[in-house]
Amino acid sequence: MFGAIDHIGVAVDDLDAAIALYEGTYQMELVHREVVEEQGVEAVLLDVGESHVELLAPLGADTPVGKFLERKGPGLHHVAYRVDDVASELVRLKAEGFRLIDETPRIGIRGSSVGFLHPASTGFVLTELVTPAEGH
Repeated sequence: MFGAIDHIGVAVDDLDAAIALYEGTYQMELVHREVVEEQGVEAVLLDVGESHVELLAPLGADTPVGKFLERKGPGLHHVAYRVDDVASELVRLKAEGFRLIDETPRIGIRGSSVGFLHPASTGFVLTELVTPAEGH
C-alpha cells in the first residue's frame, strides 16, 4: 500500500543553480547530497514538510536523467511514494498488470530501497516506490 509522498524528483541541468533556487528563494533546507552511480545522477534532498524535493543532475548524457533532459528539458521527473516493502509492492503491482521498470528493488539515495513503475502504466507519470533506509 502506498503511504505518503516521499519526494518529488526534478531533473535539472545545473544542480548548484537549482539548489540556490530551492534553498534560497523557496527556503527549503538542503539535508543531503550524494552521487548515486547506479542511477547515473548527483542528487540532493531538500526538506518540504514531511517530504522532500529531490533535484537530479545527470552524470552523463547517456544516463536516464540525461536522456530525459535531452527529450523534455528540465522539470518534473517523477513522483515517489513511501511503501513498507518495495519488493512486495512490485510483485503485487505486476500481478495487477502494471508495467515495471524494475522487477526487483535497487539502491537509491541514502541507501533507500527503490523500484520504478513505467509511465505507460501510471497515467504517464514516472512513479517510484521507496522504502527509506533505517534512520531516514
